Amino acid sequence: MGNFFKSVHFKILMAVLVVLVAFVLRAAYMGGLGTMSSYFLGLIVTPLQQVSSQVSYSVTGVLDTLFRAGEYKEENETLREEIRQLRQQLVDYETVKHENEQYRQFLELKDQNQDFQFELATVIGRSPDARFYSFTIDKGTIDGVALRDPVITADGLVGYISEVGPTYAQVITILDPTLHVGASDARTRDTGIVIGTVDLAQEGKCKLSYIDRESAVSRGDIVTTSGVGGIFPKGLMIGVVEQVQVESHGMSLYAVLEPVVDIPSVKDVLVITDFEGQNIGEDSEESSEESQESQESQESQADSQQSSQPEDGE
Repeated sequence: MGNFFKSVHFKILMAVLVVLVAFVLRAAYMGGLGTMSSYFLGLIVTPLQQVSSQVSYSVTGVLDTLFRAGEYKEENETLREEIRQLRQQLVDYETVKHENEQYRQFLELKDQNQDFQFELATVIGRSPDARFYSFTIDKGTIDGVALRDPVITADGLVGYISEVGPTYAQVITILDPTLHVGASDARTRDTGIVIGTVDLAQEGKCKLSYIDRESAVSRGDIVTTSGVGGIFPKGLMIGVVEQVQVESHGMSLYAVLEPVVDIPSVKDVLVITDFEGQNIGEDSEESSEESQESQESQESQADSQQSSQPEDGE
């Protein structure tokens, strides 16, 4: 026990007690004993008050949520309806914007071709196995659309109507080998027939066939419809010449064309339901196609004869 009174711990404890006694005596002398009591009481009570306040706020929040649940639900429904309306307004805006662009193009074409009667149409279907990018549009006979009506965009020729129903129509494009379009070079006035091929269609291209061997058609020339036969009006843009080659038989030239319309991705078109000279000379065009098919046959025979001719010295 005597060792404790001599230890460092006892000395520290005594020092603390002396300081506290001195502090209390000074407070009593200065009249601040009540202040000291308040101070020590505050150290204990303040944390308890903070905890109590937090609990009170939490309980109040829970009760507020419970009692106002219906009000909050109504507000959420109102906000959702506002969001739905805003989304619909955005869709309507895009639709109107798209329609305005269509009508703008329509009016420009109408100004340039007063005799044309148009029907605006939208592509609604494509066959995944359509090698020549044929498609279905949302207009048919009740809209005045008929077989073999030309189909265009503001840029140029797309194809024509190959099948039609009351509310839809099927379109084959200029990339299709079954569609023959009378055409001419805008610069040289040389004429020919625009047709598609399997190989060129894979590249989104077609060709101008039966060009005269002495023609000056060259890269960069613009090819348009000739208007012969009355199926297509004269002057519709078809494509731009990429290259000119001699046919294998050597009797004529052909030109590979890059269509002015991006046919694989076209979404909106115009159907020309009437124009000046429509279907006039259609029989003559068919006769011309038959004549060209006959020419193809003759050229094929010429190729066969050349390949079967024995070489010199045999």
